[in-house]
Amino acid sequence: MDGFKIHRKREKKKQNSDQQTEQKTNSQTDALTPEDRQLDEFLQLCKKSADFVSFRYSEESGYYIHYYKSMVDPDVLHRYILPYVNGEKRVGTLFGLQCVLPIDGTQVVKDVEKISEAVMSGAVLIQTKGNLKEVLTVPAVSIEKRAVSLPEVEYSVVGPKEAFVESIDANLNLVRKRLPVPELIVQELKVGRLTKTRVAIVYMDKIANEENVNTVMQRIEDFDYDKVIDSSILAQLISDNSSSPFPQMIDTERPDRVVGVLTEGKIALIVDGSPHVLTGPTPLEEFFSAFEDYYLPWHFASAFRLIRLFAVFFSVISTPLYVAVLTYHYEMIPQNLLSPLIASRSGIPFPPIIEACILELTIELLREAGARLPTKIGQTIGIVGGIVIGTAAVQAGLTSNVLLILVALAALASFTTPVYQMGNVIRLIRFPFLLFAQLWGLVGVTFCFALFIGHILKLTSLGRPYIAPVYPLRLVDLKDSLFRLPNYLQKNRPTQLRSDVSKRFNLKSHKWRDHDIED
Repeated sequence: MDGFKIHRKREKKKQNSDQQTEQKTNSQTDALTPEDRQLDEFLQLCKKSADFVSFRYSEESGYYIHYYKSMVDPDVLHRYILPYVNGEKRVGTLFGLQCVLPIDGTQVVKDVEKISEAVMSGAVLIQTKGNLKEVLTVPAVSIEKRAVSLPEVEYSVVGPKEAFVESIDANLNLVRKRLPVPELIVQELKVGRLTKTRVAIVYMDKIANEENVNTVMQRIEDFDYDKVIDSSILAQLISDNSSSPFPQMIDTERPDRVVGVLTEGKIALIVDGSPHVLTGPTPLEEFFSAFEDYYLPWHFASAFRLIRLFAVFFSVISTPLYVAVLTYHYEMIPQNLLSPLIASRSGIPFPPIIEACILELTIELLREAGARLPTKIGQTIGIVGGIVIGTAAVQAGLTSNVLLILVALAALASFTTPVYQMGNVIRLIRFPFLLFAQLWGLVGVTFCFALFIGHILKLTSLGRPYIAPVYPLRLVDLKDSLFRLPNYLQKNRPTQLRSDVSKRFNLKSHKWRDHDIED
């Protein structure tokens, strides 16, 4: 019985002690201000993550340290922070510690939102025992990035061989080293309620039109979206018409192209985490111009641009014309070509539209398989698969030799588009043309063509006409659109950009050609 009484007494003492502790904790919690509670709740939320480190450094220093170990550089932490927190270099206050830390960007803050933004950006939080309301934020982010490599999408034989990477700071460095002037302005915003992605708006002061810059800034600030993890998502959010299949901003991976458009008065958008940069305003003709054209003599550049335009037109219109002519307009086929064409289609059980759809879908399947598989396997699928499937389809009597040649040439012609986004558009718009060709023949093809022309006429890029300088007509800008004339004839920047400084250079005469040093 005595032992039982002793046990009961111990339990009562323990309950009384727990009640006193709980009352003391409640009184302390009630004494906290709303700001203190927010900070405490924020730290408790962070401690739920396994990679969040929170500890008291030592009894002597009285400092509390919090950080995400997955985002903090351990070398910075152990070399430039912890030695100044403890030992002989102990200073006792946050402001004193801030003065001795050999790291830039440290701040003593009370705002929980700023503290949250700092720690989620890779900062170390430091608190003192006597003052838990203020926090010293010390930048120590660990930056993981890949090295600058060759362009993979916009590869060129001549010109620079550098491409953007996923780091926004590295991408800004690639741009600034090519434009080492203070007129290159960079304004940074954070977009995405969850991702807090850094977006840099880059333009040339007094060259870029202020209205274009304000348009971009307003569109980025107006939309409320939870995630922006790539430049392509940002392009869809700020485009003039996001429902249009035609891209209204160029997505490029080449720093030289970005520098080129910046000097013309355009704007570049660099998104952290994306190896591609958006540029605009962008007219339609720019999607068919490779920046490699400016590294070649103007004769070759003009010829290559015209070849690309013809290739795109052929890629879109060849298969629909085949369906329209064989379905409604046999009389348009020359007599010498009519006999082999009929012979190639003899024994085929499908009408021309089904025959064309089978081959077009086969080409698209091969493209997707080649793009999604590893590089070596993808090349094998594209070459071997095309030969085997095409030959088997002809021998099985599913398609004709003539259509197989047309579809293969159309697929080859679509690859000449230098901008990948526009290449996807060319792949897509062939199918509406096929449908209209089956319904009304050449009248249907013409009607579909008129629909697309009407849609393009209404499109704008950051408020500027999409098919300029053709509409509205700007004869001066035609010098560098469908073809490219010599550089000395392009003294002015594009008029549609309304640049504050229209002249690019002054070249009064070309008499220097007749006055060499030897003369």
